[in-house]
Amino acid sequence: MNIDKKYVLDLMQELLSIPSPAGDTGAAMERIQQEFESLGIPTRTTRKGALIGQMVGTDHENHRLIAAHIDTLGGMVSEIKSNGRCRIANIGNFPWNAYEGENLIIKTMDGTTYNGSFLPEKASIHIHSESAGETLRTPKSMEIRIDEPTESKQETLDLGIRVGDFVTFDPRTIITESGYVKSRYLDDKACVAVLFGAVKYMVDNNITPSHTLDLFISNYEELGHGVSGISDAVYEMLALDIGTVGEGHTSHEHAVTICAKDSRTPYDFGFRKRLVELAQQNNIDYRVDVHFRYGSDASISVLQGADVNFACIGMGVDGTHHYERTHWDAIENNTRLVIEYARS
Repeated sequence: MNIDKKYVLDLMQELLSIPSPAGDTGAAMERIQQEFESLGIPTRTTRKGALIGQMVGTDHENHRLIAAHIDTLGGMVSEIKSNGRCRIANIGNFPWNAYEGENLIIKTMDGTTYNGSFLPEKASIHIHSESAGETLRTPKSMEIRIDEPTESKQETLDLGIRVGDFVTFDPRTIITESGYVKSRYLDDKACVAVLFGAVKYMVDNNITPSHTLDLFISNYEELGHGVSGISDAVYEMLALDIGTVGEGHTSHEHAVTICAKDSRTPYDFGFRKRLVELAQQNNIDYRVDVHFRYGSDASISVLQGADVNFACIGMGVDGTHHYERTHWDAIENNTRLVIEYARS
């Protein structure tokens, strides 16, 4: 199976370069709409702005839904301080020190953007001595330093910056010669690229899925309400999300993770077993893992009442919700498992 590596990585890099914090995903959705169209996949948009492409399968009465989310972590201006700098509220769950020193963009209501950096109020050791390193990083101790001549609240307001403006951080995407992919927001734009890589492979090779596939790109997963408005014909949902690599976990940066349980619920055993068997039969490197402080579009959907069978897979990612890293091997294994699932 020859996955189009250049296509997958190029699309992933492009999506990573488009800011899409949960609540402001319009530009990324427009790009995804274009990609569906280029592959000849018809789409519809939900009332909440999610996008659903559809590949008609041999069985058109019983649909399978594959979900990946385009929304990311980010921030929102919550206060403009007297010195012209801004405090932010977090969008999604991340430790504040994970973004310390990062470059960012503030997007105003009219679409104007301003560059800045995210720093602790006590950033300089020359000014604040040891307290620069000892101060706890909290919403009250962190601030945006705007790259404009502003030293007062009024001067920042004069720029057009207001409370409620979205903040996105520089993804700093790097692909190494050894195949590692480093970036913020691999969760979950790498999985969106995997989904399209699988679809492109099926289109290029005239593969008809066994069941009609509803390809759901969600836009509020990081906030816990990603998938809604799905067809009554959907009987099974597969979420594509990251596998968490680290101490106490089996996930690996070169393998696809098949999730057995997250912090909300175990995943269906029979569905998980089918995915494991597909991986084994097709020599796909995989791991089965249990995730903590984790939920997917699939597990959250069933908790909200969706009457569907459910599972979750994704490439192993190190440093999740921080400066993340995976490897092409994991991306490829993830893509291959999606393809085998779609035609099984």
